[in-house]
Amino acid sequence: MKKENNYVIIWLLSGCLLLFMMVVVGGITRLTNSGLSMTDWHLVTDTFPPLTEEKWSQAFEEYKKFPEYQKINIHNDFTLSDYKFIYFWEWFHRFIGRIIGLAFIVPFVYFLFRKRLSSATIKKCVILLFMGAFQGFLGWFMVKSGLVNDPDVSHFRLALHLTFAFITFAYTLWVALDIIYPEKKEIEKSLRTIARIALALLLLQIIYGGFVAGLNAGLIHNHWPLMSDGQFIHDSVFLEQKNLFLSFTEGKSGVQFVHRTLAYFVVGMIVLLYFKSTQFTLEKSQTNGIKALLFLVFLQFGLGVLTLLYGVPLWLGLTHQVSAFFLLTAMTYTLHQLTK
Repeated sequence: MKKENNYVIIWLLSGCLLLFMMVVVGGITRLTNSGLSMTDWHLVTDTFPPLTEEKWSQAFEEYKKFPEYQKINIHNDFTLSDYKFIYFWEWFHRFIGRIIGLAFIVPFVYFLFRKRLSSATIKKCVILLFMGAFQGFLGWFMVKSGLVNDPDVSHFRLALHLTFAFITFAYTLWVALDIIYPEKKEIEKSLRTIARIALALLLLQIIYGGFVAGLNAGLIHNHWPLMSDGQFIHDSVFLEQKNLFLSFTEGKSGVQFVHRTLAYFVVGMIVLLYFKSTQFTLEKSQTNGIKALLFLVFLQFGLGVLTLLYGVPLWLGLTHQVSAFFLLTAMTYTLHQLTK
């Protein structure tokens, strides 16, 4: 009999929920341009926001020393009240990160001493511990890039921070699924291969979603299925950078083109997985996972199109990101069901 019990499963799934909340609040932080409001990072002393008007004034004066205020907000009649709004979202984002750390470490130590974890699960949890610490580092590494000269974070660092959060969530879910479904399954290797390719494409799409967000590339070419001027690939893709590689990684038009084109490949692979799966007799959990994938990928595609057409309003941009999270959840579950 395995050492793990239902409490371990609840603990891991609760971690998944907290990571989901972290990504949602991170999306709000990005879409409200709140990410550079806290200009330093302390593990303990900024656990709570300023509690007096004097402390708020001190924090605001510190914020005024950095590029976002000096180059943008100084011209926008930016007040202390405005600063409190953006400060809240960045503070809340970091606060959830602290909660995740405590929610992982304390139960982990408890289960470890109570010998509720198998040796395999212990190794996986240690990996998760390092992933969580690295994610915290990536967050500050990202913010730091917007506090030097340009009043915006590096889109490369933003994409890395975002994608690693998704990967950390997926791995946490995978560890939980290993405990929930300990028995070996009959699998079709061809389906597993397609699912793996679909996951790789989905992760690449998430990376480019970070590029689009970091460059504000969703605010241009707000047409579909063609880009501006009735072109499948707009002329600006070839003109904005020295070469295509730079256009596809640093140019707004090029990054948007890759992101919108990759979407077709993600949809295509999941549709292929669905029709291929109808050729075999699968377990109910496998069939349900694939059906959920099919539904969610079309939902995500539709939300992506609407987000583009409406110029990335806050609620739609956030819904698009949340839907991507659900799609990755279904992808992780389905691949797990197609793996021995």
